[in-house]
Amino acid sequence: MTAPDSPRRSGLRGFGHAGPSPWTDLDRPPLDEAALRRDLLVPDGLWTSVDVVAETGSTNNDLAARARAGAPQGAVLVAEVQNAGRGRLERQWSAPARSGLFLSVLLRPEEVPVERYGWLPILVGVATASTLSRVAGVEVGLKWPNDLQVEIDGAERKLGGILTELSGGAVVAGLGINVSLREPELPVPTAASLVLAGAEVTDRSTLLRALLREFAGLYRTWTAAAGDPHTSELLRAYADRCTTLGRQVKVHLPGDRELVGEAVAIDGDGRLVVRTPDGARRAVGAGDVVHVRPEPR
Repeated sequence: MTAPDSPRRSGLRGFGHAGPSPWTDLDRPPLDEAALRRDLLVPDGLWTSVDVVAETGSTNNDLAARARAGAPQGAVLVAEVQNAGRGRLERQWSAPARSGLFLSVLLRPEEVPVERYGWLPILVGVATASTLSRVAGVEVGLKWPNDLQVEIDGAERKLGGILTELSGGAVVAGLGINVSLREPELPVPTAASLVLAGAEVTDRSTLLRALLREFAGLYRTWTAAAGDPHTSELLRAYADRCTTLGRQVKVHLPGDRELVGEAVAIDGDGRLVVRTPDGARRAVGAGDVVHVRPEPR
């Protein structure tokens, strides 16, 4: 019998439980950590732990700390909210709670030479684009080096991005995908979400499971090939989805320099090869790429 001065608890989250309910937006339900663990932590599988946190600064930072402490390969950390999320070039970004998939994975590809680790963000991009196209029914392209793109009303818009970092001898790969953002919630007009792109499936749990399974399969193939982008067919798979190839581009390089020309290839090191107006070919390993629209005739 409940004591007169004891608070009554219903056993349902949000109705008498201690702490706030995660169900603050019925269109954006929380992820079920226990169910994800049950489905993804399988014998001989790549994934060794799956943790879902309500909020953190950066999943990449958190997993990097674990990597330095010797955490094994296969850790997955998902945040319902990131309040200090980072993109390339230390750009900051944020999104409403449970409006996307914000996660990092810890990898130790010991079979692969370190000089081939640069293919990992490309591998994450291929796995993500393939999963979203297959499961959500939205054609997703890859803008070099690591932006996820969709086309809405004839305009290319950014759906998400990838950031990989070395820490403690491991690679921490971070991924952010906008799932249910509405137009007023977009950080910039050139951003997009699966909802705005007309996705057939926007359930984050379904997408996350499919994505991690797809990545695990591709990662196993890549590591078995010692990271060789040709033998593993990673280069071909990336080129097939790369929206930058065949386009006129302007590449903003370090030191306030620019390179203008046609993106003609991805080389064996994952660099973008640009053919300049004088016919020379230059390989770019880092830089911000702008797709230049042809001048109207």
